[in-house]
Amino acid sequence: MEKLEEIMDWGGSKKDITFLVISGVFLINSLFHLVPLPFDGAWVAILLCGIPIILEAVVGLVTEFDIKADVLVSIALIASVIIGEHFAAGEIAFIMQLGALLEDLTVEKARAGIEKLVHLTPRTGRRLVSNKEEIIPAEQIKAGDILRVLPGETIPVDGVILTGQTSMNQAVMTGESMPVDKKEGDEVLSGSVNQFGSFDMKAIKVGEDSSIQRMIRLVQSADAGKAKIVGIADRWATWIVITAVLSAALTWFLTGEILRAVTILVVFCPCALVLATPTAIMAAIGNATKHGFLVREGDALERLAAVKKVTFDKTGTLTYGTPGVSKVSSFLTELTKEEVFEVAAGAEARSEHPLGKAIALSYRETTKKEAPDGEEFIMLPGRGVKARVKGKEVMVGSPELLLTKDISLLPQQMEEGEEYRKTGCTVVYVSVDERAAGFVALSDTMREEAAMVVSKVKEAGITPVLLTGDHRNGARQIGEQLGIGEVHASCLPEDKMSFIESWQKEKEYVCMIGDGVNDAPALKKAYVGIAMGGIGSDIAVDAADITLVSDEIKELPHLFQMSKKMMKTIKYNLAFSMILNFIAIVLAMTGVLNPVLGALVHNAGSILVIINSAFLLTWREKK
Repeated sequence: MEKLEEIMDWGGSKKDITFLVISGVFLINSLFHLVPLPFDGAWVAILLCGIPIILEAVVGLVTEFDIKADVLVSIALIASVIIGEHFAAGEIAFIMQLGALLEDLTVEKARAGIEKLVHLTPRTGRRLVSNKEEIIPAEQIKAGDILRVLPGETIPVDGVILTGQTSMNQAVMTGESMPVDKKEGDEVLSGSVNQFGSFDMKAIKVGEDSSIQRMIRLVQSADAGKAKIVGIADRWATWIVITAVLSAALTWFLTGEILRAVTILVVFCPCALVLATPTAIMAAIGNATKHGFLVREGDALERLAAVKKVTFDKTGTLTYGTPGVSKVSSFLTELTKEEVFEVAAGAEARSEHPLGKAIALSYRETTKKEAPDGEEFIMLPGRGVKARVKGKEVMVGSPELLLTKDISLLPQQMEEGEEYRKTGCTVVYVSVDERAAGFVALSDTMREEAAMVVSKVKEAGITPVLLTGDHRNGARQIGEQLGIGEVHASCLPEDKMSFIESWQKEKEYVCMIGDGVNDAPALKKAYVGIAMGGIGSDIAVDAADITLVSDEIKELPHLFQMSKKMMKTIKYNLAFSMILNFIAIVLAMTGVLNPVLGALVHNAGSILVIINSAFLLTWREKK
């Protein structure tokens, strides 16, 4: 059976499309006798499209005793051939294979996210033995080993800093947009990138226990609870088969006419029923594409219509993910806020630190002029920068940096800065000629359309939730601004996944929207995952069912509404298909329809289903 399945899968979609085109041409010739042939052209469709259906039915019955729609189709095919109704057999085979192809084209099978995640794991580490460095494979690092990490290197294992100060990019694990300063005694996570100073650390969690390896396991396991939606025709296949066979047998017994019995089998074939769902999905995917969405999973839009909660990541989703200056304050009467901003930008002009770059860029964008050149520039990893700007000695950084020159901040100055910290800002202090001069507060920039998106999501009857790795104060502030009542902050990847799992156990299906590597497990675990494609990581995109290619989150409400419209279309298609089947069966029992007419009725029903689905291509909710 395995060998037979391999033969059937050979050629993939290209083979199926080729067979359908050839079969369609010969069926048209069989119906209208356009070109004289030494055989009935319908036989081509029977062989190219019908044989695979019969083999599929046999494999399903033998290996799993799985009765699907193709069992009834096979019975109708064989019966039609036996009594010489070749066109009816060929037409049924063609329509069923067309439906199967449309379904296959909506399913994305290959996903390489886990491989990319594995590549994030450092291959080597720099171990210190008797004050000498030796580079060893990461898997050989043991708990208790002393490691040295240089600027630009990725941390191979979880641990604690013993000596040195640095600034760390932890976005892989936490999604935080701001770099985090680290000093002696602070924990560091594997997968994080050391941005500036070198430091020595003690390995604590190594190998499979490290944060990055736990993330890989989460992504690998997250799909287990996400069952695929089974096609409606296959869900009802057992009853359809039993009813069709009994109806045909009873009609044959009562009338003695085998033609009526075969006609019942033909009209009972769920052709329009099989096309009802995939045609609507294909049209909806086309609509989504025009609005900037790449739908990677065929049934993702079906699942999206059932969603009750939408969980947003903050950084890069509701915000742009890049820091900007939100406030400048001056402590000195002789210096205006503009002058504090100017000297801070001048000191940071040569900085490679993301916050320093943000200050210089914000100054340039705000004032439309270049910052003054900072001479004698010195970078102090983990603390800040020092430079001479316009003949003055300027320092920009942490309160600890100012203390190196015995510059202490007054309580009211610290309190003013703390007020901005509570709103999620990062505050850097500025000194001029060894006097505390003011501070610059930086924060992530909110997307202009974020509030509208959250409001529209609520209007659709869906509850918005904020799941972020950022600190509680910043997360709460964002939630209040956008009207999101449920906020969960300081979330690691496993925390996000755990929240989603708990909600889905309560039958509250969740859509997760995120952009970072740290969102990948949650994107996979969620009933539907939507990744930001423009700024999102490749791993997040690979883990998601849908990708927002343009990062225009204003289109999200359209996607939710369109998924609901698609489900209505599917239900209308199904209702029409079943009503048409019922009428055709009655006409077949009474002898009004023969197999060829029955097949044509089915053909007409299938075409109407396709036309109804096609309206989804251009659908947009009326304002």
